[in-house]
Amino acid sequence: MIPPSPASFLRRRGAFVLALALASALLSACSPVKVLNGLVPTDTYQFQGGIAYGEAPRQLLDVYRPLPSVQPAPGARPLVVFFYGGTWTNGDRASYRFVGEALAARGAVVVVPDYGLSPAFTYPAFVRDSALATKWALDNAARLGADPKRVYVMGHSSGGYNAAMVALDGRWLGELGASPTQLAGWIGLAGPYDFLPIGDPQAQVAFNWPDTPRDSQPLAHVTSGSPRALLMAASKDELVYPDRNTGQMAAALRAAGVPVEVRLFDDLSHVTLIGAFARPIQWLGGPVLPPVMDFLGLASVLSHKGAR
Repeated sequence: MIPPSPASFLRRRGAFVLALALASALLSACSPVKVLNGLVPTDTYQFQGGIAYGEAPRQLLDVYRPLPSVQPAPGARPLVVFFYGGTWTNGDRASYRFVGEALAARGAVVVVPDYGLSPAFTYPAFVRDSALATKWALDNAARLGADPKRVYVMGHSSGGYNAAMVALDGRWLGELGASPTQLAGWIGLAGPYDFLPIGDPQAQVAFNWPDTPRDSQPLAHVTSGSPRALLMAASKDELVYPDRNTGQMAAALRAAGVPVEVRLFDDLSHVTLIGAFARPIQWLGGPVLPPVMDFLGLASVLSHKGAR
């Protein structure tokens, strides 16, 4: 193979830096995220939107399913329930079509629910919503063409907290007649897992600080029976510190004998960690998709599609 010329290398490096800057801008507000979603294909998955998983106005979810031609065969597919971030104060499922597309195009069924947001809803309301959406996914996995024994929860930032609480704290699925033992695993992307005392003003409202119970922290619920985990973070994250959160969670899981894989990315930020799932910027500082696909048992599908 002929190595690239110095000029070509500089152009590619410049494009990389520019794309990284654009990613931060695109994902910093609602409108730019919609622009990003506009660059994501619409013909790589099947979509069903606005499905009720409860009776409240925000208890709605969207489903992304693989095309029939995408391996593995229907019935053997994993199902991922993805919770978005936003400090439990903002966010909506439509803004994360790029996550649904990235996973569904590679063989996973994806459920993206909305959940109650602060200040109208405070802890534990959004955890209960997350558990209810997960129970819906467990009950409907087979109907959606997924394997009920391969259901995962996944979340970014505060959504990573939601995923961790559903996976680790048996109270919430237990209220619904289900259990975290029904999950095949959980994926945390820059999630906060032990953040008392609370300093962020929005999080203070969401958790009724200073009357926040200690058992609101995911780290308090790790046991030997916890589902296996994939924890990913930006090594220089200045919003959710990886040493305190990802590092401590990984150490607690390992001490309990729970399989856990950790991936840290030096060239990503708190925001671009999730942004790098989007097809137009998937290889920014990552890649983030290969470890997720491997964790879901879809590494061969990713390789087949060339990780576009």
